Amino acid sequence: MAKKSSSKLVYSTDGGRLCHQCHRKLADCVCGNAAPVHQGDGIARIRRETKGRGGKAVTVIDGLPVSPDELKTVAKALKQRCGVGGAVKAMTIEIQGDQRDTCEQALTAMGYRCKRAGG
Repeated sequence: MAKKSSSKLVYSTDGGRLCHQCHRKLADCVCGNAAPVHQGDGIARIRRETKGRGGKAVTVIDGLPVSPDELKTVAKALKQRCGVGGAVKAMTIEIQGDQRDTCEQALTAMGYRCKRAGG
C-alpha cells in the first residue's frame, strides 16, 4: 500500500529569486519593465536636500507609484515646468533648486497625491 503525500512545498532554493508580483523566476517574469518597482503608499514625498552638494539646495521627489520609464517622463515635465535641470536617480527625481511649491502644484495637476517631507 503506497502512502499518498498531501504536503506542499514550503521553501526551496532551487529556483532562485522570484518576482513579487507574478511569483515566477526573475528570468521568466511576465510583469516586464512597465510594472512599478515599488508602490509604497502611493503618496509622492517632496523634500529639500543640501547634503553633499556644497550647500546648494535640491528638491527630491520619491514614492511615485510609476514605472521607471514613466518616471523619466514625469521628471522631464517637472524640469520644464520649473525651468531648471535635474535627474532621475534610483527611483527618485532630483530637481535643481528649492522648487517644492512648483513641483507640488505640478504633481497635483498630474493627478498624484503629494506630501511635503522634512522640515
